[in-house]
Order: sequence, then structure tokens, then C-alpha cells
Amino acid sequence: MKSLKITFGLICLAILASNIATMSRWNEARGVYDDVCYLRQAHLFQRFGIGGLNTNAALDDDHYFQGKLKEIAYAEWQEPAGWPCHTPMPGDKFVLQYPPGTGALLALFPEGNQVVPLYVSASLIVSGLALFGIFTAPTLPLTLGAGSFGALAVYIMVNPGKASYSVAPTMAVCAAAGFLTAWWLVKARQRLWPVMLIGLLLGVSVNFRLPNALLAAGYFLFLGIPLVWSRKLITFAQGFGFGVAVLVGMAPTLIAQAVNAGSPIATTYGSADVVAPAFSLVVFGQYLSDMQFGLIALAIGSTAWQLRMGEGGVRQVALVAVGNLLVNLVFFLSHPVFTPYYVVPIAMLTLWSLSFAALMEPVKASEAPPLPHGAAGVGALSR
Repeated sequence: MKSLKITFGLICLAILASNIATMSRWNEARGVYDDVCYLRQAHLFQRFGIGGLNTNAALDDDHYFQGKLKEIAYAEWQEPAGWPCHTPMPGDKFVLQYPPGTGALLALFPEGNQVVPLYVSASLIVSGLALFGIFTAPTLPLTLGAGSFGALAVYIMVNPGKASYSVAPTMAVCAAAGFLTAWWLVKARQRLWPVMLIGLLLGVSVNFRLPNALLAAGYFLFLGIPLVWSRKLITFAQGFGFGVAVLVGMAPTLIAQAVNAGSPIATTYGSADVVAPAFSLVVFGQYLSDMQFGLIALAIGSTAWQLRMGEGGVRQVALVAVGNLLVNLVFFLSHPVFTPYYVVPIAMLTLWSLSFAALMEPVKASEAPPLPHGAAGVGALSR
């Protein structure tokens, strides 16, 4: 089994190396409007520090964003009213629609070379957790599962991860939150700190893309429903602590909305982006023909399997996954717009959580790997 773990580890490292080689050739001016808008947020942070939360188009007095739009041959580069991903607000100002987190991470790296380091950093986190899962797998079937999923998770950092700069940090958060979810429910069910750390991570993910708020839905259901009948202090503390941690994590977005839209709960998205649910067979068909369908099918299948076969904490992880999948799939499948990454975060959070839960579940005696030859006799003598 050791050789199999080494083989899977090398496969993951090979995919990581290939990804990094591919990322190193990426062009930050590939013509995608979202890209230059995230880069504008990064530029504001580098120029004004925390004042970069204010994304008023009037602050482009150094013509940075106009230059970026000219670079991608955008026709209305001179007039803020025609700028992409900017929303009109009272007072004749135009502000970025996106939350500030992705731009803040890009701002950590030198201008002109920001995207590649962001993706490489996120890929290293994902790869590290994938390798950890592989080398801690206690049985042959779990090694096969951890190795196959680890390779998939690393590969996804390029496809469909490249579709939006917000996907890379989201994938890293999903991996870390999945590990902590499994640790909490399998190893530390009565502890408060894992719950709050999960809430903080999921709150932080909202700063990358607002729909990431739905990633916490299953946790709120899992923690909130028991409050109806339970009077245990730890039950209340975990539910309350999780909610507070989520709010703390998403505080930058709430502050940015207050600055740009006039209220922490006011959206910076325009009416064209805030649309009512409308189930469409066309959109559903796009999901069916996309890689996302495979991921969701895998997530649903894994969740159903653990609900049926899992025990204790593993089954509880599956219950969290059920709530999360239901809320997220209802939202995105009824959203009248398709993109190649919308349901990737919930699929990966689910798979990371279930994968680590299976790895952490105590191995039954009948499933444990055989002891090395002679070890049983040595153990008997030591007794």
C-alpha cells in the first residue's frame, strides 16, 4: 500500500507541476471583463490600503482601469457609465459589483504578476491537503479513493478554475473547510473551536464571490434545527459561535457594501445581475453537458453512500452535505444564467468533507491492514 500512496502522490505532484507550467503562460489581459475588474480592485488596495474598499470610478484618476480596458480593446473605455462590472449608485458614482476579497488577495503580489502567484498559492494548499489525505489513508480502498479524488482536486485548479479569479481562493477554502468539517464531526463533536473556524473560513469565502454564502446553508441547518429541542449549552454555543464567525469572516464585504452602496445589506450588483429564480431546461441542459454535472453526481452519490453506510460522525458529515447540496442546487439550477463553475464550490466542499470523514473514521478490526510478519508474536510477548 505504501507504493500505491507514493504513486498517487507523484501523480498529484505531476499534475501540480503541469498546472504551474500552464499558469506561468497565462496572460492577465486575455479579454475577460471580470479579470480586469478584479485587477482594478487589487490596484485600489495597493494604492489606498484599506481605502481601496471604496471602488468609486472617480478614483481612477491615474487612468489605471482605462488603460486596462484599452489593453483588451474595450470600446467604451473612456466613460465610466459604460465600464464593465460597474454599477450606478446614487450621487452619480459607479462602483465595482464584486466583493473585495479576490482583489485583496491579488494585491498581495506585484502589479503585472498577480494572477499566477494567486493560483499557484491556492494550488499548493489544495495539493498539500490532497497529499495529506493520500498518505494518511489507513486502507487500500481509502487510498484509492483519496488518490483519485486528490488528483481530480488538483486538476480542477486549472479547469474550470481558470474561468474566474474568484474560483482559485474558493477552492482552497473549500479544501480547508472540508478537512475541518470532518475533524469536527468525527473527532471533536463537542468542541467549539472547529465550528467557529469553519464559520470563519466560509465567511471569508463570501469575500471572493457572494454566492459562496450558500456554502454555509447546510451548517446553519445542522446547527440550528437541534436548538428546537436541545437545551445543551454546547449546542447553543456552536450554533451561535458559527453564525458570529461567518459574520466576522464576511465583514470586509459588509463594509464594502456600506461604503459603495450605502448599507451593509445593500447589493453592489445591478438589476441585470439580481434576477428572480426561473427554472430553464436550456440552463439545466448546459449543466448536464458540462464537467459540473459529473462533480455533482459524484457529490450526491458519495453523500447517499455515507448516509446509508456511514456511522457516527461520518453520517453527520453527510447530513451537513445534504442540506448544503439541496440549498445550493435549488439556487443554481433555478438561476437563469449558466457558467462553467457555479456549482463547483459546493461539489468540492462536499467531496472534501466526505473524503476526510471517511479517512478519519476509526478502522474496524476486519478492515485493518495486516500486521507485518512476526509483529503479533512480539506484541504477545510484550504483554
